[in-house]
Amino acid sequence: MYQALYRKYRPQTFSDVVGQKSVTDTLRAQLETGKLSHAYLFTGTRGTGKTTCAKILARAVNCEHPVDGNPCGTCAACRSIAAGTSMNVIEIDAASNNGVDNIREIRDEVAYSPTEGKYKVYIIDEVHMLSIGAFNALLKTLEEPPSYVIFILATTEAHKIPVTILSRCQRYDFRRITADTITARLQELTEKEGVETEEKALRYIAKAADGSMRDALSLLDQCIAFYLNQKLTYDHVLDVLGAVDTEVYSKLLRMTLERNLPGVMAEIEELVIQGRELGQFVSDFTWYMRNLLLVKTSENPEEAIDVSSENLKLLKEESGMTDVETLMRYIRIFSDLSNQIRFASQKRVLVEIALIKLCRPAMETNLDSVLDRLRVLEKQMEERPVQQVIVRESEAGGTGEPGAAVTGTATVQQQKPQKAAPEDLQKIVTGWRAIVGQTTGLFKQSLQRAVPKYNGETGDPILYVEFQDFLGMNYVDNPEAKKELQDIIAARTGKSVEIHMLVANKHQHTNLAQITVDDALRENIHMDIVVEEDPDEES
Repeated sequence: MYQALYRKYRPQTFSDVVGQKSVTDTLRAQLETGKLSHAYLFTGTRGTGKTTCAKILARAVNCEHPVDGNPCGTCAACRSIAAGTSMNVIEIDAASNNGVDNIREIRDEVAYSPTEGKYKVYIIDEVHMLSIGAFNALLKTLEEPPSYVIFILATTEAHKIPVTILSRCQRYDFRRITADTITARLQELTEKEGVETEEKALRYIAKAADGSMRDALSLLDQCIAFYLNQKLTYDHVLDVLGAVDTEVYSKLLRMTLERNLPGVMAEIEELVIQGRELGQFVSDFTWYMRNLLLVKTSENPEEAIDVSSENLKLLKEESGMTDVETLMRYIRIFSDLSNQIRFASQKRVLVEIALIKLCRPAMETNLDSVLDRLRVLEKQMEERPVQQVIVRESEAGGTGEPGAAVTGTATVQQQKPQKAAPEDLQKIVTGWRAIVGQTTGLFKQSLQRAVPKYNGETGDPILYVEFQDFLGMNYVDNPEAKKELQDIIAARTGKSVEIHMLVANKHQHTNLAQITVDDALRENIHMDIVVEEDPDEES
């Protein structure tokens, strides 16, 4: 009968256990010195070697000829324990034997010394499944067992175990096994099995196992069985596991950044037709964006992430296409999706909704989405040609009506307000872009779309900053923002000006007008004024 790889190659000594060196070295030292504890707690994620180490420890304490803290594997005690026929090693599944009566049976049994060997070893797997009554029944026996009894408790959820139990045990935490360690182990076993494989394929299996050696061996077993007597390639692994190639994630991300929603939907349609598992897709795409974020923020991305040089080149290229805030928003949306999709019956719908959110940030009202929308607007503004508004001198000697304002090839006649704007405000307007450029953060982004105005009826020397969207609401009554702008204006013009901030369509000032530059100011400057340009630059 065929035996699964994880059973066939289960470690028989501590030296065979990979990825848990700190645990195995400590247990071997205790065995060599004879300083054994009466109770152990092995905790950690699935498939990391908890039960395996418990069985090795059970053999080692009863071994007749131990070697460097490892069981010899040849004596009668080792052979009987390995075969599961020894009366000295009792394995209990707490998931199905979790009642008080089951623990009472253990309490009655510990009174009898072992029939052979030195110790009776009780291995209680999934111990967190015991009832409260069962835990209470175990307390006294666990604290003061006979000298020949050792308890080994194993669990994946140590937080569910009462503190009274934890305090009576030596705790050993089994860490997730690294992808490199798993890959090396898979390579070793495939060579023993005579299976030809690609390293890229084994590495993907190791990554998919998520730190579990048992899961990795099970996935490898599945892939080998599907492509029996064939070379196991990367494409084969993707096909068996329902996974998606990295190039697809790259293509999907680029289309998302371009807001190409039809292309994104077509790509998802293709994945569904190919039979790809959408839960795995969400997890892998989230991981891809995580790698991209590390490339974006790390000085040495080669050390921060474990990817091929080809994929690293793609990531570096894509890191220049986006910003950190956008990536974090994408990761947040897909992290939320990964929690929802586990129990969803319509996984495709949830995936499509998440991708629509990425492409259409206007659907959300949180800060991340607003910043993403601003990023898009800034990009659009950068891509459009700069429109300069030039106020030309009057041909009648500079005292008549202002000339036409030229915007690209279009000419727009500006209407003269009731009273001219004060000279100080006109100077501010000439360098408005430079002033805004000295502000920071979200305030700067809001000011870039704001319009400087004044009271056209009274001509008062008050600068009204009219924001064009709702983001300006954050600064209407913000004294810090007002002071920041006043300080920048004072530094550039040498004038102190009163500033009122308001939002378009949210105020009652019907007499506000845009500030234009009059003839007197032009005569002092002796040049045509280019509005929205830095006055320090040559026009």
